[in-house]
Amino acid sequence: MMSGTAGQLKGGSVKTRSGAAGKIGYVVLYIILIAVAVFQLFPLVWLLFFSLKNNQEVFNLPPLSLPTHPHWENYKKVWSAGNIDVYFLNSVWITIVATVLTVVLGSLVTYAITRMKWKGSNLVLGLFMVAMMIPVHSTLIPLFSMFNKIHLIDHPLSLILSYVAFNMPITIMILLGFYYALPKEVEEAAVLDGCSVNQMFFRIVLPMTSSVLATTGIINMIYNWNEFIFVNTFISSDKFKTLTVGVQNFIGQYTTDWGAIGATLMISILPILIAFLFLSDRIVEGIAAGSVKG
Repeated sequence: MMSGTAGQLKGGSVKTRSGAAGKIGYVVLYIILIAVAVFQLFPLVWLLFFSLKNNQEVFNLPPLSLPTHPHWENYKKVWSAGNIDVYFLNSVWITIVATVLTVVLGSLVTYAITRMKWKGSNLVLGLFMVAMMIPVHSTLIPLFSMFNKIHLIDHPLSLILSYVAFNMPITIMILLGFYYALPKEVEEAAVLDGCSVNQMFFRIVLPMTSSVLATTGIINMIYNWNEFIFVNTFISSDKFKTLTVGVQNFIGQYTTDWGAIGATLMISILPILIAFLFLSDRIVEGIAAGSVKG
């Protein structure tokens, strides 16, 4: 009896120690995560303070110091005098159009590769995957020459075509795993009911892939919204510029309005930050759903 009691006490002490170690581990993990979160938020806090300062405060005050008198007029200046309202609207509609086209075309390509039997499907998939390895900078001169010949330089269509082309490979790659896991029995039942290929895709497959479509849409939106190289290369008119290049309006030959630049950057960050905060769960859900091949 005494040996049994001793064993129970020993087992209880081991469980207590393991429980305490687990709690300590969780505390350490939370401390690390909080530290990482603070480190990630540091640039946003710095940019907010930066956008509310004038040039003297930017250079004379410590980076994280509050502005002596918050200059909210920086935001008013960039929105009206800085033409940022036009750049903002251009960023919105170009991002939406390019994202929708990429997601729809990527879905059609992925459906054809994974659900339909035809010669050359593996070759087509391989070409799209190889395209992911092509550096963007190496395509600027060929694209500029091509767009110049077809009169698309200084035209929004040059941006939309470029965004769709460069985002298609990553979109298809994300969609592949999800499409492979779709049950074929649903499509077979639809065929028996007289459903055509087009009806099957738009009425059955697309609704079933809504979560992964949301993931690809958000990823495309972030890339299109933040893109700078193509806009700076192909667009010269103010009426077609986006927010990423609009910030250059406040950089002069002899002076630079740093507060206005900070306000412009803050305006450009807020929409994508808000969208990510509300839709981050969909990103994780879509990536997890497409990570398993059935």
